[in-house]
Amino acid sequence: MLRVIRRRAKQRLLKLASLTLFPIIIGFVLSHIVHEPVSASSPRANAQAIAMADIPLAGGKTTSFIRSSHAYEQPSANLSDELIDFHGEGDVAFEAVFVTAPADVNPGLGPHFNNTSCVGCHIRNGRGLPTKGQMLVRVSQDESLVAEAQAVVAGNFQLEPVSPGDNTPPVPGLGTQIQDQGVYGAPPEGSVTVEWQETTGQYADGSTYTLREPITSIALADGSPLPATVQTSLRTPPPVFGLGLFEAIPEKDILALADPDDKDGDGISGRPNYVWDEQKQSQALGMFGLKANQPNLLQQTASAYAGDMGVTNPIYPAADGSSDIDDQILNAATFYAQSLAVPARTLLNDPAAQRGEKLFSSANCAACHISTMTTGTHPEYDELSNQTIHAYTDLLLHDMGPGLADNRPDFEATGTEWRTQPLWGIGVAPTVLPYAKYLHDGRARTLEEAILWHGGEAEASKQAFVELPEDDRKALVRFLRTL
Repeated sequence: MLRVIRRRAKQRLLKLASLTLFPIIIGFVLSHIVHEPVSASSPRANAQAIAMADIPLAGGKTTSFIRSSHAYEQPSANLSDELIDFHGEGDVAFEAVFVTAPADVNPGLGPHFNNTSCVGCHIRNGRGLPTKGQMLVRVSQDESLVAEAQAVVAGNFQLEPVSPGDNTPPVPGLGTQIQDQGVYGAPPEGSVTVEWQETTGQYADGSTYTLREPITSIALADGSPLPATVQTSLRTPPPVFGLGLFEAIPEKDILALADPDDKDGDGISGRPNYVWDEQKQSQALGMFGLKANQPNLLQQTASAYAGDMGVTNPIYPAADGSSDIDDQILNAATFYAQSLAVPARTLLNDPAAQRGEKLFSSANCAACHISTMTTGTHPEYDELSNQTIHAYTDLLLHDMGPGLADNRPDFEATGTEWRTQPLWGIGVAPTVLPYAKYLHDGRARTLEEAILWHGGEAEASKQAFVELPEDDRKALVRFLRTL
């Protein structure tokens, strides 16, 4: 059973705010962003003020100027009334809770799952914490040992199909993801516990720092340990705002940033991941997911429904072809992620932040975290087309070294490669979710720790940060907090 709480009042308030409060909010925020008074008496005057101020809008015309705890929950600023309604419908789908019920009567949730709603993992549309219900474990077999493993893991569940080119064979009884919760009558597939191991290091100026990494223990439903033939990868949910803009970036622009053989000799060798498009039944460029293993947001959303909640859908139906949700719900939930606004930068005239931005570039961080891209034509929504955005990513795979390696490949991504994570909006992450954590498994408690975990292609950039004086390190982090 799907419990849906209609929030029409919220939708009406969003519309009201866009018509009456928007000019006031923008005028106030702009005055703080650029340290100059800005007046705005109408949305049109507001847009003119933005253009005159020459502010690098993070999400182009989709940008929101709200940097509160609800910063990631705002609809794109340029949506029509019709799309605001569709966004609201997607909001309902995103927050809908699938209710636990006995396995033989439950039409939606499970029978195995990690959480009961989208927002249960993506708290306020932001990142999750490395705790039960907000993290998951991806699993796959070592290809050379698949035959041996067939007799090791007991289970009565049908194996998930493997897409062409996918090098992550599902584990018998588990599939490709461990669901650590189950509806009544269906025990969880396993239990996952995480302990943290700390190490200390030292900056060039002698001050010390502490890093931590997760040590994961997994037990199957019968209490036995996970076989050594199984590869695992601990994941925490990433933010979901601004994603529709990535769909509109021309593929040629992303490929132009790739340098798999490092021909320019800068030590950076980003490369694309090519994955399987279930609808087109063909290979496609991967852009979404921590390893760029999904080609578009529709498939990403469908995969989350199936993997995180056990909810079958039109892209990933049940064995008999049936679905727990229909196209309307799937499309609405997808559009919600496509149309979430990106928070605007702040403190653009702050001297320390400006110095930090220069240090960010001189440390070559900007080689992967590309500051500016321009979208082309979005296949469905003009509002996402032709926008100059500042996401700080190249959407490519990079070898991040053994420290961050999960040793689990994903299509063409190796066990040490990760997609460059966007940095836009990262400065408001602790406001949206206090004690927010960073990196793919939530190991980094601060932005400093996230930088210090960089290795592989980013080793030189990390070392540059380590060698900076304390004031310069603080300035670089201050810049990140303005994003």
